[in-house]
Amino acid sequence: MEPMTPEQFGAQIQMLIEKQNLTREQSYLLFRELMLDQQSPLQQGALLAALTAKGETVDEIAGAWQAIDEFDTLHPDQLPDNLFENSGTGMDGFKTFNVSSAAAIIGAANGVNMARHGARAITSRCGTVDIMEAVGIDVDCPVSQVADSICKAGIGLFNGMSPAVHPGGLGRILSQIRFGSTLNIAASLANPARPRQALRGVYSQQMVTTTATVMAKIGYQHGMVVYGSDAATGLGMDELSICGPSTICRFQGEQQEQFSMVPEDMGLVCRRGDEIAACHTRQDEIRRFMQVIAGTGRFNACEAFVSLNAGALLWTAGKAADLKQGITLAQETLSSGAALSKLQQWVACQNSHAEAGLERFERVKKGACNA
Repeated sequence: MEPMTPEQFGAQIQMLIEKQNLTREQSYLLFRELMLDQQSPLQQGALLAALTAKGETVDEIAGAWQAIDEFDTLHPDQLPDNLFENSGTGMDGFKTFNVSSAAAIIGAANGVNMARHGARAITSRCGTVDIMEAVGIDVDCPVSQVADSICKAGIGLFNGMSPAVHPGGLGRILSQIRFGSTLNIAASLANPARPRQALRGVYSQQMVTTTATVMAKIGYQHGMVVYGSDAATGLGMDELSICGPSTICRFQGEQQEQFSMVPEDMGLVCRRGDEIAACHTRQDEIRRFMQVIAGTGRFNACEAFVSLNAGALLWTAGKAADLKQGITLAQETLSSGAALSKLQQWVACQNSHAEAGLERFERVKKGACNA
C-alpha cells in the first residue's frame, strides 16, 4: 500500500477541521500513516488535534485501534483463556494513587487472568510501568515472557511504550504530546493479548458510553467503563472515585446499562481527594503502593479506593455477585496478605533474572513496611 501524499493527508485533516466525520476505513488509513511515520510531525500532530477538537466517533476510534493493532503491536502466541484487563486512559484532571495496578494484583490473587497494558508516567509522577519496574517486574521484556507470566502467575504487564511491544509509532507519539487525544483510548485498547473482558477508566464523562461502544465493536464481550470525580474540586479521574460521584457503563455485547454512584452507596466513607492524590515524589509513591498492597492499614483511604476499583473488577470478571461483594472480597485479599504474595509471584515470573527481581522486591517491601 502506497503512503499518502502530504496533500492527501492534509485534505483529510481539513475535513476534520470542518467537523466532518471519518469512516472507520479512513481513520484506519490515517493512523496507519502515523504508526509507520509516513507524514511529518506537524501533520501527525495536526491530525490528532483536529480529531480531538471535533470529537471522535466510534468508527474513528475503532479505525485508529485497528491501525495500532495491525502495524504497531506484537502479539504473543500462547495465552490462557478468559483474559481480563484493567487500565485507565490517562490525561485526567485528578492524579491519584496508582489504583489500577493494585486492583489488578487483587484480581489475579482471586483467579482472574490479568493481561495488563500500561505506560510510564506522562502527565503523572509515577505510572503503571514505573511502579512495577520499581518493585522488580521486568517491564522491557518481550511479549512472550509477559504471556508466560500470565500463564504461570495469572498476571503480566505489556509496556505500552516499549519497542518490545509496540515497535513503531505509538511510544514515539505518546512521549511527545501532552493533551488527551484519540490515542488515549485507541492505544489503551491495543493490548497485545487481545483480552475480551475489561474494566476501563476514561478521562472525560462524555467518553464513557462511546468507549463502551467501541470496545464492543472491536471484539470485547463484556466490561465496564468508568469516570470518577472529586466532589470538592470537580476534577475527574479515570477510576471509580472514593471522594465523589462516578459514572459507569456496563456492557454485554451491544447491550449497555449506564448509572452513577457515590461511595456511600457501597457502604464506604466519602474521602477527601488529598488522601488519594499522587505523592510529591516517585519514591514516596512506590513506598505507599507497597504499604497498601501489604495491607498495613496506614492508608485507609487508598485501601478503600483500591477495594472499590478491585471490587468492580471482581464483579465484572464474575468473581463476585455484585459490587458490594467484590469490595468485601478485595478488602479480605489485602488484609490476608494474598495480594502481596501474588505480587511476589508475579515478580518471579516476569523477570529474566528472577533472583535479582525478587531481591529488589524484598528490598522495596522491607523499606516500605519498616518506614
